[in-house]
Amino acid sequence: MRLAHSVDQVRAAEAALMRTLPAGALMQRAAAGLASACADYLGGVYGSRVLVLAGSGDNGGDALFAGARLARRGAQVEAVLLAETAHEEGLADLRGAGGVVVDEPGDADLVLDGIVGIGGKPGLRGRAAEVAGGLAAPVVAVDVPSGVGVDSGAVDGQHVTAELTVTFGTHKACHFVQPAAAAAGVVELVDIGLAPYLAEPVIEVLQPDDVRRLVPQPGPLAHKYSRGVVGVVAGSPQYTGAGLLVVSASVATGLAGMVRYDGASAELVRQRHPEVVIGSGQVQAWAVGPGLGDDLGAEVARVLGERLPTVVDADGLRFLPSRCDGPVVLTPHAGELARLLDRERSEVENDMLGSARAAASRWNAVVLLKGAHSVIAEPAGGVRVNTTGVPWLATAGSGDVLSGVIGTLLAAGMSGFDAASVGAWLHGAAATIASTGGPISASSVVDALPAAIRATSSERSSWESLCV
Repeated sequence: MRLAHSVDQVRAAEAALMRTLPAGALMQRAAAGLASACADYLGGVYGSRVLVLAGSGDNGGDALFAGARLARRGAQVEAVLLAETAHEEGLADLRGAGGVVVDEPGDADLVLDGIVGIGGKPGLRGRAAEVAGGLAAPVVAVDVPSGVGVDSGAVDGQHVTAELTVTFGTHKACHFVQPAAAAAGVVELVDIGLAPYLAEPVIEVLQPDDVRRLVPQPGPLAHKYSRGVVGVVAGSPQYTGAGLLVVSASVATGLAGMVRYDGASAELVRQRHPEVVIGSGQVQAWAVGPGLGDDLGAEVARVLGERLPTVVDADGLRFLPSRCDGPVVLTPHAGELARLLDRERSEVENDMLGSARAAASRWNAVVLLKGAHSVIAEPAGGVRVNTTGVPWLATAGSGDVLSGVIGTLLAAGMSGFDAASVGAWLHGAAATIASTGGPISASSVVDALPAAIRATSSERSSWESLCV
């Protein structure tokens, strides 16, 4: 599992670690890791042109010390100082290694972004904004891309967009949460010894081993009822395909023992899936909402009234109670959550973390805010971010498929938080399998779900391409 910590947590851990080390040792650890990552990115250091953008803080010091290390390996290193003061020891080291300070950025093969660190606020200003906006060479960000919201993942105004971010000790929220994550590029974590001093993380990101551990496997005495029954209430005369997609995903996921369908797409479901039971009856969990249209709010109320584990999506989100009493998972996209929270869509898209947390608290439900990196928040405060999937997954019906996967996991006995997290992971993994670099449909994602599920019992090597 990859973990992210808040700025305050990182600072507290750094302070505790520094009390055990000689002065300057922690910065040298960071600079060594940073210089090594830059060398790997360049492929060859000797003769390369490196531009260091240095602010006044420790990130500026990290960048200057790393620049000095690269200069000693034969790079031509120039530095632009973007604050009235610079890190004195770092600047002296750079000059001692042959680096020079210039007023204007020149041509470079690589730019080291040490403008601001984890204490910076969203949006660069003044000279820093001007320089950042004119960069043409690939950028390696020091710890975080300058100008993004480190704890929020938000952006506001000019910021650096990096091809590679080298972070120290632990990940930060902006490495995973969009839109800031897009500015971070590939993120490389350098171990500087913080782990023993870090508090509980603010964000978790599931990795293949985590999903393998969480996905339920039937035991030798399992039968269809012990494995769980998922009920599906989706589709209407106008949107028959939605009901079929939810059912198809539930069947393909195969982690519950039975799928029961109670909706307007019965004939389609019966023709496609003779194993599905049609009509009302006992279930262990529900998937409700996709394609219900405007006139079936009573169905949502009926399902939620049973207080069984339930995933609510799409049209079902329009009929939520003021607060959910049972174990409920809500799966809105940004537009749907904006309506629920009475915000602008752009506000939700720029503050996915805060919006998901607010909705989880307000409705007492797990909230999966769908996006390129979906954010999953639970009422107790836990947050996970999903990083599997491909851009082609932004296609009609993919949300219906996700509802079927999550509903099935709920019926199999998983908690709402785990079902939403694992469901998003498997949904994205199936999309990656289906895509192979090209367009996909929701139906092709359904077809790829068994392969994604089978990978849960395979060796790690079969999972590597499925996780960002």
